[in-house]
Amino acid sequence: MTIKKQAIIISLVVSIFLMLAKFVAYFITGSNAILTDAAESIVNVIAGSFAFYSIYLSTQPRDENHPYGHGKVEFFSVFVEGILILLAGIIIIFKSSYNLIYPHAVGQLLQGTIIIGITGLVNMIVGLYLVKVGKEQHSITLQADGKHLLTDTYTSVAIVLGLVLIQITNIIWLDSLLSIMVGFYIVYSGYKLTRSSVGGLMDESDFTLVEEVVDVLQNNRHNPWIDVHNLRTQQYGPDFHIDCHVTLPYYFDLNQVHREISQIDELINKNGIRKAELFIHADPCLPACCHYCHMSECPVRAEAFKKEIIWTPEIVIKNKKHYENELL
Repeated sequence: MTIKKQAIIISLVVSIFLMLAKFVAYFITGSNAILTDAAESIVNVIAGSFAFYSIYLSTQPRDENHPYGHGKVEFFSVFVEGILILLAGIIIIFKSSYNLIYPHAVGQLLQGTIIIGITGLVNMIVGLYLVKVGKEQHSITLQADGKHLLTDTYTSVAIVLGLVLIQITNIIWLDSLLSIMVGFYIVYSGYKLTRSSVGGLMDESDFTLVEEVVDVLQNNRHNPWIDVHNLRTQQYGPDFHIDCHVTLPYYFDLNQVHREISQIDELINKNGIRKAELFIHADPCLPACCHYCHMSECPVRAEAFKKEIIWTPEIVIKNKKHYENELL
């Protein structure tokens, strides 16, 4: 069993037990705030089940119908989780608003507070574990599930503090007010997850990955690499794809071009960068490139070297050779 599958199974099993514990706390107390936490746990279980399936699917090898693999299902999993969280938050807000106008008695808050406190602590431990494994395995599904559990932890802490305040003040309507506030926070968390998943489905560029790639290339640049441009990134679950254009001396034969491109691929994949599949297009140099070209032994140089153009993300993502950027 892979580390990702093991992590999501742990999350799913824990979520089921915590959901049951929270509903026990609700039936004991009748507290809206505790019901809010219990309702979110239902979302945890549903989302965890879907996350398990998406991780299973994302680890399947490429096939004829999916030449880039099945990794993008993870973005869809995060989208579904975000929508479920949004709906749970909206329902919680409406129900709690009703009970704020028509309050009902609550009881045995001490026992409920203890149960919610324990579930919050367990959620925090599992959430941090999932985020850690998700970052190590480059799984957005695990990271999203972990962040969701951490959100659940924050709401549990808020609910515990609110229940303590209710016991001290004996102001019953604070229960519904607290539940409404937590509901808005849940809606905000759902929106953030949904936004990130849509960005992935729309192939939104991972700017952090671009920065990592550019730093490695800049710090290890070879003289024949005259410039790098039109660099783009895509993520398919745990797999990353990078494509770019590299300007090389036009008189290089095909073997030399292949050697330089292979060195770029090896450099990126062996310098702490996330494993990536590269598609590199080689462009021939032009006389206008000479003033920033490091090829001192170039037999066709038309202009003396003047300065090195430092590669930055802002430069390399443009679909222009560096001399064209200078003309703007």
